[in-house]
Amino acid sequence: MPVWRWPVTPWSSLDALTGGLDLRAGELDWFADRGGWLHRRPEGPLHHYRTRWTASRSGVPRLLETPAPRLQELQRRIGRRVLARIPVHVAAHGYVRGRSPLTLAAAHAGRAMVVRLDLEGFFSHVTGDRIAGLMRAAGYPPAVASALAGLLVTSTPVHVLRGAPPAPPDVLDSRRRLLDRLATPHLPQGAPTSPATANLLAHRLDRRLAGLAAAVGAEYGRYADDLVFSGGARLPAHGIAARVTEIAAEEGFRVRADKTRVLPAHHRQQITGLVVNARPATPRREYDALRALLHNCARTGPDAQNRSDHPAFREHLLGRISWVEAAHPARGARLRARFAEIRWPD
Repeated sequence: MPVWRWPVTPWSSLDALTGGLDLRAGELDWFADRGGWLHRRPEGPLHHYRTRWTASRSGVPRLLETPAPRLQELQRRIGRRVLARIPVHVAAHGYVRGRSPLTLAAAHAGRAMVVRLDLEGFFSHVTGDRIAGLMRAAGYPPAVASALAGLLVTSTPVHVLRGAPPAPPDVLDSRRRLLDRLATPHLPQGAPTSPATANLLAHRLDRRLAGLAAAVGAEYGRYADDLVFSGGARLPAHGIAARVTEIAAEEGFRVRADKTRVLPAHHRQQITGLVVNARPATPRREYDALRALLHNCARTGPDAQNRSDHPAFREHLLGRISWVEAAHPARGARLRARFAEIRWPD
């Protein structure tokens, strides 16, 4: 009999998993695509994911893979009944209830030295085999673990890979590595369960990096693919960066060397969009730009200022105000006062 390590829903057989997810006979294999049939199938309505290539600031294209409604609901059930019941490491701040970019920034505010590193292709580095291993560790029999992993990953179809946008010469290797990973079972960026799954698969990475931080008298935290260390002025920043690169590789991830930043106190120390030299706060330039935008909305009307044709411009502005307010309530109050002056069309 299975030995359950965490309070996950105890599906002890494929029949139990099929019934627990309200699937009919044969649907489990179809949605899990364990034979990789959809990866080789030409473009058509049978594919479980809708794909869209987008640009990124690094120049490496980003692929959004959004599951169809039925598969998305299956993933949400797995998220509630399995993933949410497995603990994440205390260093993880992204996509964790009660934690946020602000909690990560607060943990590193006012430090003499901050070291920031980025992981390359965070979701795409999490493979189906690694997820199946996590499910087996939770107690699921191998066949059930494999099926659960199949419901959470996808292999990007060949016709989608061929449509990948070009990239600048300096990131061609990164683009090639991305396409190679996408061709194999990986976490799709766009699935509701991918953030939680990636957090769980990064537990051992977090544990080792937290141990490294403790050994050198530093603090460690992670928000998705952003790794942050902070400490005193004598923190061995370059030694930390080198060791993190080695540990990440051993744990199946890759550090982007071009994104590593060593930030002493006399530089602007920015983490997840917040400046942390003293206390977490949005950059002054971002605050001033939002304040000017709200002023212009009140003066000329919001439609004239919605230059990007945002479909929910009012909610978009409120979200930006809330972001500022979370770190700096006084600034948030001033922005809300300006927002109240805007006349919105009926």
